[in-house]
Amino acid sequence: MQNLDLDRIDRALLRALSSNARASGAALAASLGVAESTVSLRLRRLQANGAIRGYRVELDPDVLGATVQALIAIRLVKHARAEIEAFRRTATTLPGVVSLFHMAGADDFLLHVLARDSGELREFVLTHLTGHPAVAHTETNLIFEHADADGWQGFLDGA
Repeated sequence: MQNLDLDRIDRALLRALSSNARASGAALAASLGVAESTVSLRLRRLQANGAIRGYRVELDPDVLGATVQALIAIRLVKHARAEIEAFRRTATTLPGVVSLFHMAGADDFLLHVLARDSGELREFVLTHLTGHPAVAHTETNLIFEHADADGWQGFLDGA
């Protein structure tokens, strides 16, 4: 991984995109006070060097029937690289897993999981986690509310 030298325009472009990834090139150019061709060139460069990894649609779990969300902390039996990588590959393919974090500390992984109800969440834990040979311990924490923060704004201001 490389640290990029981002100038004022790059940072402003990334701030604007983090607020609205669907903004048109013309709208971005107008808000930044630069030509649309400048925006296009900078976007291609930021994508090519990995600063922008992709664009996503944010889905509403409640509207789609996932009324239960949980963060599940997982401790593995062994901490060999092969075991860690194998679990990571498996976990990202499990139904309902929307995020996976590999962590330092008491727990090895944290999964953000969606389920239709508490029974489906229970079944997920029993089927995919407690029965997994690499998993030593799980702890499930229900999410009452999730709100995205605006941390990129402050981070990009200080870059």
